[in-house]
Amino acid sequence: MKAVTWHGTRDIRVDEVPDPQVEEATDAIIRVTSTGLCGSDLHLYEPLGTFMEPGDIVGHEPMGIVEEVGSGVTNLQVGDRVVIPFNVSCGSCWMCEQGLQSQCETTQNREHGTGASLLGYSKLYGQVPGGQAELLRVPQAHFGPIKVPEGPPDDRFLFLSDVLPTAWQAVEYAQLPPDGVLLVLGAGPIGDMAARIAMHRGHRVIVADLVPERLARVQARGAEVIDIEEAGKTAGLAEQVRELTGGRGADSVIDAVGMEAHGSPGTSLLQKAVGLLPDAVAEPLMMKAGVDRMTALYAAIESVRRGGTISLSGVYGGALDPMPMFQLFDKQVQLRMGQANVRHWSDDILELISQDEDVLGVETFATHHLPLEEAPSAYAKFQKKQDGMIKVVFTP
Repeated sequence: MKAVTWHGTRDIRVDEVPDPQVEEATDAIIRVTSTGLCGSDLHLYEPLGTFMEPGDIVGHEPMGIVEEVGSGVTNLQVGDRVVIPFNVSCGSCWMCEQGLQSQCETTQNREHGTGASLLGYSKLYGQVPGGQAELLRVPQAHFGPIKVPEGPPDDRFLFLSDVLPTAWQAVEYAQLPPDGVLLVLGAGPIGDMAARIAMHRGHRVIVADLVPERLARVQARGAEVIDIEEAGKTAGLAEQVRELTGGRGADSVIDAVGMEAHGSPGTSLLQKAVGLLPDAVAEPLMMKAGVDRMTALYAAIESVRRGGTISLSGVYGGALDPMPMFQLFDKQVQLRMGQANVRHWSDDILELISQDEDVLGVETFATHHLPLEEAPSAYAKFQKKQDGMIKVVFTP
């Protein structure tokens, strides 16, 4: 089969690899019909490449048709149409029963001190072959796959794999009061969808980004927008947010950017330098001394009101990130964060997106539909924010 594979920093290829097989009783094999390119994939493309090995299959946003099931999978049949969450979780351990599937005790990676395994996401998270491929082995298929109805196009359901539950959890964790104002940092796929969800719930939403076409996209759906570059020429982002909120600041802020934030050129250079080291040296360095670009998080702390909440959905990977603890404590800021617990939210989301009206605009959410063969150029363009690329869906 064809699959998108990692071969080094900024070296993504489409290779012929062996077809996956059922290895455990709880496995299933699906034929992938659509699979997304996520901002998190860019972390593997460059800053977290230390934990990848040449030939690793990437991608964690697939859906498709069940081709085969193991003997322990009784909830699926050949021919079922399914979306595959990026979490690999068992559904029956203590963590899963608490709705914390991203911390599943069955698939935790204790060797690295990390949570549940993830599709296509490096040795840190199980080195499970990913979903940017023609076929996919789905571990823990007795619990994870989300069955969806026939009829609507893939894009109606595909984003249940990651974008929708990640954005949904970000809004839930933001703990907005009924009349609250939400600031979303970053208008990429997660920030955009979080804004849509919050506005669907009746909240006032302000979105800040550097890319004009991304701001135009969220503004067209009803969000207020701030061009961060323009704001920097005057009083700055946080002051502009306060001007829009009666001098107080946003009730809640979602950081949908994470370690890929613009700014912090010194940290960016350090990340790239570590990526050039041999893995035996680079891996412990990243685990114990890694530092992220913290621009977005610092902006969130500056922009949130006193007593407000910051919800982190953007991925951070540094072990020694400097946190302004005095400011956090003084402002009495609440922080909530973590990988999305997909199956905790999926039933509620599926009910919403299954309505006749496409209330969140999922069917038109992707900006690019590309064949799998174009993955290498898509990764490069997506990282550079070229060609209006906000959300890419590959069709194997």
